[in-house]
Amino acid sequence: MSRLRTTAAAAALLLALPLSVAAAAPALAAPPVNSGTTAADTAAARIELPRPTGPYAVGQEVLHLVDRNRPDPWVPASGPRQLMVSMYYPAHAGTGTPAPYMTPAAARALLDGKVAGNTIPTEAVSGTRTWSESGARPQGGHYPLVVLSPGFTMPRATLSGLAEDLTSHGYVVAVIDHTYENTGTTFPDGRTLPCTACGIVVGDAAAARLEAGRAKDVSFVIDRLTDRPHPAWRYARLIDRDRIGMAGHSAGGASTVPALLTDDRIRAGVNLDGTMHYLVPESGLGGKPFMMIGHPLADGAEDPSWVTSWARLDGWKRLLTVDGSDHGSFTDLPVFFEGLGLPKGPYTTLGSGRALALTRQYVGAFFDLQLKGVPQPLLDGPSAANPEVRFTS
Repeated sequence: MSRLRTTAAAAALLLALPLSVAAAAPALAAPPVNSGTTAADTAAARIELPRPTGPYAVGQEVLHLVDRNRPDPWVPASGPRQLMVSMYYPAHAGTGTPAPYMTPAAARALLDGKVAGNTIPTEAVSGTRTWSESGARPQGGHYPLVVLSPGFTMPRATLSGLAEDLTSHGYVVAVIDHTYENTGTTFPDGRTLPCTACGIVVGDAAAARLEAGRAKDVSFVIDRLTDRPHPAWRYARLIDRDRIGMAGHSAGGASTVPALLTDDRIRAGVNLDGTMHYLVPESGLGGKPFMMIGHPLADGAEDPSWVTSWARLDGWKRLLTVDGSDHGSFTDLPVFFEGLGLPKGPYTTLGSGRALALTRQYVGAFFDLQLKGVPQPLLDGPSAANPEVRFTS
């Protein structure tokens, strides 16, 4: 599900492997990284996400949603499709309690699934300092909704830094865990379900099926959040149902294409470094705005799915390449590489704070333009303030 290149750092956590390789993750894990950091050192150091840059405090609640009209696509015997969704919303500061980054069980599944010979303490990840408050009192108002979808095998928590920043600028954000498609999803009854799809999704056709299935997950979540008179979320009144967008990383980014094609409510989409097995059709996306942000490939190459889809886009569009980045740079993962003492890849020169800052800036600018109608000179072309970002015309 990656954009065709791995790096040493990504190999250490299996973050940027092609889908067919990632499916065999346990057998192909890289040797443990010898960073000179002991488990005790790691446990003592608390990792924290970069502070959000907007004026709003961030509230968070977690929803358990059940789609009784659709069996689970990976484990039909388990019954209807069930999803865990983190909701972020503009809030009054100091009216809630610190929100956890992820459950200990999900953190353990992530570490054991991604780090060969793992000795990193669970709390090094589950105890990450976020800037969200659980149960915080919401600000009044009507806000655009942005739905976020993480990469294949990756839990929803890995997009927390982006979600918090968007929320701080006046968005409601829903981040979806696509059950059985990541290392572990914890449900309210205490179960943490594994990545069953990791052993099933191999090849382009299966990847396209995964992306189409994620689009169905996204539409279902939007259904439940905007339902009248009985939405699934108690603060659903905050959502402006006429201003909805979607973004995602890797498989989640690729899934924006079928989501935009099949759901008229989604007005704009962002693909963060995801190969598109479900290509933009020759007829385009119905004029919907679309932005792609990716890392540079070896020898100036480009992902063929991006070349094909870029030419077919029929609305406002941008294709940005971030020099010094790798596949994981558009998520929280660089924060963990740095905090846990893991090495970056040989072509990765961006610091963790800079990588996330650029992602936040450009994704935020896109949605400010497309969902709020606020002009964004940042998206007009190269910026002296951001020399790492190259535009494709």
